[in-house]
Amino acid sequence: MTIPANFNLKKLKALLDWKLLLFLLLFLNVKLAVKIPAIVIIYLLQFDFKFRFSFENSRLPLFYPLIIGLAFVDLIINKNYSSPHYIVVLLTGAGFWLLCILAIHQIKLAVERNTIDVIHNTILVFFVINAIISLLNLSSIIWETGTLNPYTYQGDYQKYFLGTGDYIKGLTFDTSTTNAIINAFGVIYFLTRKNPVMLLVCMVVLLLTGSNSTDILLVFILGLLFIFRSSQDQKSLIVVCLVFLVVFMAKISPQNNDYVATTFNNILHRSNSDKVAVAAPLPVTQMPDSLLSPEQKKQKIATLYLDSANNAGKVVSAKTAQPAPLILATKQGRAIVPKPDINSAPYQSLVTTPTEQTPLVDFINTHKTVLPICGHPFHWSATPGKLIGMIQTIRFFKSHPGKIFMGDGIGNFSSKLAFKVSSLDITGGYPAKYTYIDHDFLTNHLDLYLNFFSKRAGYHSLTNSPFSVYDQLLAEYGLIGFLLFCFYYLGFFAKNLKALTYGSPIILLTILVLFIDYWFEQLSILILFELLLLLDIKESSTNLNLNNGH
Repeated sequence: MTIPANFNLKKLKALLDWKLLLFLLLFLNVKLAVKIPAIVIIYLLQFDFKFRFSFENSRLPLFYPLIIGLAFVDLIINKNYSSPHYIVVLLTGAGFWLLCILAIHQIKLAVERNTIDVIHNTILVFFVINAIISLLNLSSIIWETGTLNPYTYQGDYQKYFLGTGDYIKGLTFDTSTTNAIINAFGVIYFLTRKNPVMLLVCMVVLLLTGSNSTDILLVFILGLLFIFRSSQDQKSLIVVCLVFLVVFMAKISPQNNDYVATTFNNILHRSNSDKVAVAAPLPVTQMPDSLLSPEQKKQKIATLYLDSANNAGKVVSAKTAQPAPLILATKQGRAIVPKPDINSAPYQSLVTTPTEQTPLVDFINTHKTVLPICGHPFHWSATPGKLIGMIQTIRFFKSHPGKIFMGDGIGNFSSKLAFKVSSLDITGGYPAKYTYIDHDFLTNHLDLYLNFFSKRAGYHSLTNSPFSVYDQLLAEYGLIGFLLFCFYYLGFFAKNLKALTYGSPIILLTILVLFIDYWFEQLSILILFELLLLLDIKESSTNLNLNNGH
């Protein structure tokens, strides 16, 4: 975006779609209490309900109304209406899908009513604001810790350290993964738009979030672009992005290397203890946490505590028998202040369950007899929880073949809604008097989630979460719901695939990140995805018409 020399406020207003920008800033906020007012405000400013859904040349993805209809059909087939409070669950779930429709309609209106340059300028400002807020997140952490690199700061029971990126949430104030994916979109978008400054800004913010899964997916996409679809200048920028990644992993957050390696070893069913025995035959107290199994970490903390207590006793007895110890100093007489022992307990992660997880622990204790996994003593497994969740879904369909086509019903097995209406405050609050927990959800994904997320923070990994759009569609809407998504959502955008520029790699990236969370119900990254794709479709159509002489 370039500011003209004869700049004034009126011209600035014409450069951007301020209504669209305000809508993005509010609607992408994590709080539903902000999203709903955002919808109300944008419809007051731009009153229009002409969605124009159709089976031929639909203006908006037909997936949304079809999936709502499927939920109501499933209500009748599975007779879920007989369950107390389920009608409230159904209407709440349908409300999430309705918000998706209302949001994409306004996105479409903005693309239709503005010039291409105005929408591009609005998107640029959106990413600038997000980058500023993300850097403010980092600045507050630096101020709190008193260190320029909190990614190596091990104090305060490793509150930051490896998890520093979790606090880089950006303008959505959602999880850092949301911020990471938004900036991954930005990297691809600005690479294609040939805006190196914003490309590198988005790459830096992405790295600051510490989202290893997003980093890996983006590297895969950039690799494809490097080989098949990039100019010489773009190839150079891709290389620079990869250099940024290497520098961040090696210098800024080196412990991420161990974390990524451990995660892949777990997926391949290689135990951490085997790795330690071969690679680092040291006493457990001298090994970094990243190389230890959960049991070894407990042993390390216990050993360090006993050693500390023993040493404390020696100091007390020494005070009664000996003079005060000498102060160490340099040859110039400057006192030497001993550095803290980062292997001591205050510099290691807490082994106790965080206070905020207490309701989950209480729930487990109350329902132990019906929880197949967390109802028994915790046993650490090398298999990621996300993979276990997919296996649970497959096993469910094997034992309930009649539900393969229509699914188990909205909110009954795998969705943000199912977690929300449990009133456990896992994905937001919900009125306790309307609490609803289906038995299939209780004994599968909820049980699995509690097994990991009721424990200390070290187990709260993205790989242990059963959240996934594909799992949601298959488990709750069946094969029909999944096919509706493929043909009437992805197909809506992919039909223009050959003419798209940044849209095609963003589609591929989105297909991959849908394994990570319940993104439709998050009402965040898919709104931005839809804006970028609708703009690219308009731009490609305009260019095609110009080339054809229209």
